[in-house]
Amino acid sequence: MSALQGKVVVITGASSGFGKGAALKFAEEGATVVLAARRGELLEELGRECEANGGRALAVPTDVSLRDEVERLAEAAVKGCGRIDVWVNDAGVGALGPFDRIPLEVHEQVIRTDLLGTLYGSYCAYRQFVAQGDGVLINIASELGREPAPYYSSYCAAKHGVVGLTAALRAEIAEKKLKDIHALAVLPGAHDTPFFDHAANYTGQALTAPEPLFDPQNVVETIVRLGADPRDPRIVGRHGEVTIPNLSLADKAPAQPPSKRPGSSNDSPGAVRSPVPQGTAVSAGRR
Repeated sequence: MSALQGKVVVITGASSGFGKGAALKFAEEGATVVLAARRGELLEELGRECEANGGRALAVPTDVSLRDEVERLAEAAVKGCGRIDVWVNDAGVGALGPFDRIPLEVHEQVIRTDLLGTLYGSYCAYRQFVAQGDGVLINIASELGREPAPYYSSYCAAKHGVVGLTAALRAEIAEKKLKDIHALAVLPGAHDTPFFDHAANYTGQALTAPEPLFDPQNVVETIVRLGADPRDPRIVGRHGEVTIPNLSLADKAPAQPPSKRPGSSNDSPGAVRSPVPQGTAVSAGRR
């Protein structure tokens, strides 16, 4: 029997990318998945897929940039499932372009979603873990949370914050000797998810993803493995998976700015302010 059989797993950003892949895999392992994202109709569809995979599912439409919605998500999970065993903060957006060309309100929303959303989720999860005596928090940061790149300014700021928040919480957990509570970060490099379908674009040109792109299933499997065994912290970096004791980045390859292709592009906030219909799969099909 899987170590995840019957566990309750909350996943934000579950409508696509790593979050969707993790939801399907956790369900395959027999977990109950609580699915959170802004695109409620996709959550209902994903819930059916998760149940077909052998798990149970509860869809809770959530905008993680709003504290009361994250609190409602945690309450729904506990009320509907009795407890929370694993919480995965995966929801995130990005804005690409010169720092001063991207509207300040777009920068602010990236910070609200990527950093404050993770803070809200971490706070709700941690309080529940302390109350029940155990639990695993997994925050999805980014390689850019260690190695910044031009044109990703607010995204880098948010992901640096996620790495710092997780490291600080790990230190506090260790000091309190809460041996059954864990806080982990995963720092993916460039993977073939719908990130570039959703990103705000203020570069003035059409975007294409940097190369090489890696298989998002690598990150999905790492998230699920950490949910089952949080004592083996790892990241998935630019060149694949590497062990990172205490969140120290072993893969120091510098991050790359977004590559461009010829052709002009109108400025677009992408999915930063509100959801967009495209980009609903685990992979974007660019590899």
